Order: sequence, then C-alpha cells, then structure tokens
Amino acid sequence: MLGFNSDIGVDLGTATVLIYRKKNGVVLKEPSVVAVNQDSGKVLAVGQEAYNMIGRTPGNIVAIRPMREGVIADFTVTEVMLKNFIQRASKKKLMLKPRIMVCVPAGITSVEQRAVLEAATRAGGKQTFLIEEPRAAALGANLDIFEPSGSMVVDIGGGTTDVAVLSLGDIVTSSSLRVGGDKFDESIVQFIKNSHNLIIGERTAEEIKKQIGTAHPQAKSETMEVRGRNQVSGLPQNIVINSDEVYEALREPVTNIIDCIKQVLEQTPPELSADIMDKGIVITGGGALLNGLDKLLQEEVDTPVFIPEDPIGSVAEGTGKALEYLDKLESSLMSSKNLSKGRR
Repeated sequence: MLGFNSDIGVDLGTATVLIYRKKNGVVLKEPSVVAVNQDSGKVLAVGQEAYNMIGRTPGNIVAIRPMREGVIADFTVTEVMLKNFIQRASKKKLMLKPRIMVCVPAGITSVEQRAVLEAATRAGGKQTFLIEEPRAAALGANLDIFEPSGSMVVDIGGGTTDVAVLSLGDIVTSSSLRVGGDKFDESIVQFIKNSHNLIIGERTAEEIKKQIGTAHPQAKSETMEVRGRNQVSGLPQNIVINSDEVYEALREPVTNIIDCIKQVLEQTPPELSADIMDKGIVITGGGALLNGLDKLLQEEVDTPVFIPEDPIGSVAEGTGKALEYLDKLESSLMSSKNLSKGRR
C-alpha cells in the first residue's frame, strides 16, 4: 500500500508560491502571477514567465496577482495557478491525489479560509488542511512548538505580517497586519514620485529594496541609479538615490510592523515572555531579508532576534512538517473534511 509521500505543503503567498514535498524539500518556487488574455479569457503564462510580463504587455493581456494581502482576490485565477503549480510539483504519473497543507495569515476570516480550502481541493487535493503562517514558520524554523514553553515568530510575507507566540503546539496570542513586502515596494514608489517627480514600476521598487533598502539608519550606505518616467515632462529620466532615502521611504511600514510586535508582546503571559527573552524572536519570510530589520527590532524590544538559514522557505517547509505532525495538530486545523469547523 502506498503511503503519503505525495503529500505537499503550499506556502500560498501574495508575492511567491512555494511548494514543499516530503523527502524532497521545496520543489517549486514561483511568483504568484498569472498572465491572461482579457479578450479570450485564456491563461497565457503562470509564475515566472507571467511575472516577466508585468508592465510589459499590450492592453489585451494583463498580468494578474490573484493573491492580495495574503488572501484570494481572484478565485478562478488562483485555482488555475494552484493547479498548474501542484501538477508541476507532483511526481509524474502520480496515482494518488495528495493531501495538501496550505498556510494562511492568522487573521483571515472564515469566508477567506473556505475560499482557500475550496481552491486547493479543486486544484487536485485529496484532503486539504489550513495552518496559520506563524505556526508553519515556527515548524519550518525548527522551533519545538509542542513544549510548554513560549516561542515567538514574526513572518513578514509579501502581503501580510503575522506575529505569534506559541506554546504546546498552538497559538497563545497573535496579530496579523496587512503590511509586507508589497507595502515596502508601494512606499518606495510613492516616495520617489513625491521626492523626485519620477514614476517607477513595482519591479524597479523591488530591486531598490533588495539592493540598497534598509530598515536601520546606520545599517547601510549605498547608492543606485534608477530609471523611470518624469511625471511632469513624461520623458524617460535617470536619477541616483541612496540608502538614506529608502530608509525614509520604508520608515512607516517598518514602524507598523514593530508596533504590531510590541502589541503581541504586551499581551503575552509573563511566563512565556520570560521564555522569549531567553530564546529570542525568530523572523521569517522575504521581509526578514530587509537589511537592518533584525538589528532595529532587537534595539526596539531589547530581545535577541534570529533569522533562519532560509527565511523564505521556512513557511513552506513548515507546512510539510505539519502533515508529519498531523496527529498532534489536526484537531486545531480547519480542513476540507469539515468546512464548518475552523479557527477564526
């Protein structure tokens, strides 16, 4: 009899989808983008190929991000995207449908939970489960969340930031903020528009964030040439910006994340707070790679801060591990077996 080697974990992110398969690790990492011909409704490309089309397509072709702020914004396109990725990540000629563990932001509504469950099930899942992003991130970062001891995880994704304190396999206190990597990019776009009268695209903003972006005023000092369109003349223009400017651009969303972390710490029972002081805070997700963020957080909350070796893959790996610990977790997970039961 075949086992559950076909089981997969899905990090259904706003910016990126990662799929983890047991014994194989992360087998797929693709942008959460689908290119669609608006005239015919035909899907032209999914993932990286579609991402390369952003801002470069004729009027009848649109590159869609079906996930917004951690939830499904376009159900039909999300289903198509998921089906494509699951087929690519699964073994060829697979006889059994996989069990699928999908991570979702801790703060999504029951309606949004149902939408994710239905999309994943219709995309080919035998049975689908949902797990909160911070719980998956903690498992992926190799934290022992089943012990009677407090662990704190901050997962900064493309659309949301999830902050949670965990103990005995479950979330004790948490908060979800619809601020993440996309908000960082939007802030950079707006700052450059206001400061330099230059209009840039989201891909350019993302490159700026990665190359010279910083969350700490003393963490980085670099410059970068940026190309865009002058909003007064309408003509192409090159400018040079520096890390100090990007720090100013990112200050508001970064401050929102810090405030959210402080709020969760204030709501944490004293015994678990002591555990966190000893073990530190773990940051995962693509936002963890923002230069100086760990240093800033450590200064703000006076607690050690750690980033795992693969912060982007932590959630995907955690979804796969959650299937291995299903006997301990199933009672606290929402699943396609019983849509009426779930965590709000």
